[in-house]
Amino acid sequence: MKSTLVFFFAVFTSVSLLSAQNNTSYWQQHVDYMMDVTMDVKTYQYSGTQKLTYTNNSPDVLNRVYYHLYFNAFQPGSEMDVRLQQVKDPDGRMLNEGKSRIAALSESEMGHLHVQSLTQDGTAVSFNEEGTILVVDLVNPIPSGGKTVLDMEFKGQVPLQIRRSGRNNKEGVALSMSQWYPKLSEYDFEGWHPNPYISREFHGVWGDFDVKLTIDKDYTVGGSGYLQNPQEIGHGYATPETKVKTKGKTLTWHFKAPNVHDFMWAADPDYIHDVVKMDDGPDLHFYYKNDPEIIENWKNLQPKTADAMRFFSKNIGKYPYDQYSVVQGGDGGMEYAMSTLITGKRKFGSLVGVMVHEMAHSWFQHVLATNESKHEWMDEGFTTFISSLCMNEVMEQGLENPFEGSYKGYYALVNSGLELPQGTHADRYATNFAYGISAYSKGSIFLSQLGYIIGQDKLMETIRKYFEDFKFKHPVPNDIKRTAEKVSGMELDWYLTDWTQTTNTIDYAIKSVDADGEKTKVVLERIGEMPMPLDLLIAFEGDVQETYYVPLQMMRGEKENPYPTLKRAVVEDWAWAHPTYELIIDKPLSSIKAIVIDPSQLMADVDGENNVYQPE
Repeated sequence: MKSTLVFFFAVFTSVSLLSAQNNTSYWQQHVDYMMDVTMDVKTYQYSGTQKLTYTNNSPDVLNRVYYHLYFNAFQPGSEMDVRLQQVKDPDGRMLNEGKSRIAALSESEMGHLHVQSLTQDGTAVSFNEEGTILVVDLVNPIPSGGKTVLDMEFKGQVPLQIRRSGRNNKEGVALSMSQWYPKLSEYDFEGWHPNPYISREFHGVWGDFDVKLTIDKDYTVGGSGYLQNPQEIGHGYATPETKVKTKGKTLTWHFKAPNVHDFMWAADPDYIHDVVKMDDGPDLHFYYKNDPEIIENWKNLQPKTADAMRFFSKNIGKYPYDQYSVVQGGDGGMEYAMSTLITGKRKFGSLVGVMVHEMAHSWFQHVLATNESKHEWMDEGFTTFISSLCMNEVMEQGLENPFEGSYKGYYALVNSGLELPQGTHADRYATNFAYGISAYSKGSIFLSQLGYIIGQDKLMETIRKYFEDFKFKHPVPNDIKRTAEKVSGMELDWYLTDWTQTTNTIDYAIKSVDADGEKTKVVLERIGEMPMPLDLLIAFEGDVQETYYVPLQMMRGEKENPYPTLKRAVVEDWAWAHPTYELIIDKPLSSIKAIVIDPSQLMADVDGENNVYQPE
């Protein structure tokens, strides 16, 4: 087993790019935001204007658009509040003494985001606020290939920090401003996605952001985008010899974020701002509280962040922006465009771990922008997979199987009886336990187990080709499957179907091992409903080991030998509908010391006890 895993990790240095596939029928919408916002740091209320230029690249005429008004979720009686009180295992961060913190918010503590006026190309339009969604009936339909300009005035109030966004989090960060502005809903080949904000994931339109933020002059701001006016700001941005002259009590920070689908910022009067300039990567910005308890960890975090950036750029694809910011704030860790919000009072290993996970999302969500509400396992799971490998390297963990935790989580989910198909909408899970394991652990196994099926070198080729072909797009599950098929030459529809659209489990067993004259007959049994190819390791007397590979017939292909130092026999395909399979070993039973199904343990077989044979 160890040799297999060593081989698995070795392939990262020798992966080659394949040419991008031709996606001639693909289209996606485009939106450009220009926003000018003023924040009152005493009342935590803000007002702003938004000029939104929307390009309809769809083949359809659009008569209506939708906006997300996320802050309206943080009000007593909201859908988020009601759902929080219904879920069997609610998020502890959102509770106080077992009760909903949202339900207890006073008028000055709750969040809200309201549109004051809205015009389309200069003409007032009709709109209606429905919880966290604004429904807008357009004056003039937007034709296919057409553009329209939507001008808006809006006002908001920042809620107490409860989930992701908010003010005055538990570590004392003043403003964690994510999901803070009226955000246009995405329209794609499936139609509109105006999902109410209940607590989980997001989906956004690709575009360019131009944001001006006016705030108290003592506050340092960091997050998405490139600062356009450093010499007017100071706060570590201006050169030491430059004297910034401030008129009045506020400063206006001007940011531009190109080709992103979200924009986050955070602000605090006590932020330390450090910059690490990588020779082989982007500038890394760090914003963290001037707190003696955390400064050493945040200084030590900086070279690890550079290591992680190199790892991901090497093994997925080059990070496409010139800047990445790690910002203390929020309520745990959450990814955003060109940045992340993470809580900072952690042990060093935990601090590195949350940074690595959220940075990995810069690829699996903020460049490969899946619809997280429908396919949460594609961003959370793929991020968990690659960040597990990254942590094993940058933290020198030396783990033989860095995915072991994901497999344990998945087996616990299967045994709980709470599993739902991964195709379940993120908001429809009745428990956070089932959602978390399905999205993170089972989603991670989708890739590690795919490596078992097609080969580890082909898996890494698949990941890099997937990135190259679908960066700055909205990939769906079929895209990762088709990419793997093109790289491996195998048919993999069965894998995507069973693993993500059902709760079928994998359970293969060694049913019997009997003498057959001078040979040995091994009968294998498929107990679970999900099909898989099989690797068998047989140990013979004299310290001889050989492997037998049983391809799955519906794959219509075979992987290369994952154990190049061992002799391998490729035997007849196993047609899935047959519950048993007979394998004849050309050696006597007395010579066999052990037989093991899947010595790599990368196949998620729910019962490992029946995978091993040893003579009594």
